[in-house]
Amino acid sequence: QLQLVESGGGAVQPGGSLTLSCATSGSTLDFAAIGWFRQAPGKEQEGVSCINYSGDKPKYAYAVTGRFTISRDNAKNMVYLQMNSLKPEDTAVYYCAAKTFSPLCGSNWEDYDYWGHGTQVTVSS
Repeated sequence: QLQLVESGGGAVQPGGSLTLSCATSGSTLDFAAIGWFRQAPGKEQEGVSCINYSGDKPKYAYAVTGRFTISRDNAKNMVYLQMNSLKPEDTAVYYCAAKTFSPLCGSNWEDYDYWGHGTQVTVSS
């Protein structure tokens, strides 16, 4: 069974950067699209970014386009989210999730079947 563990969260000032990591165990990431999601207090969970198993054609939410970069290393079973120019509105718990039955992100943010427990990102001055 696939297990995902996020790390790299923390507190930064506006304009700062963080890199989140998603490590997997129990299975490989091969053939699975991987997404990053976030949930801020009092708000619904939203999709942030997704990457196909091949690593091409990453998808980003409009709010993070141009500031966040998703990447993956299938040999190491790792997925990363580089976050630059962070804003207070990026404050949330960030989760990585796997869509093990599809290698493609698709057009929506649904159908992810394995989830990590999240890592907190706080952007504040």
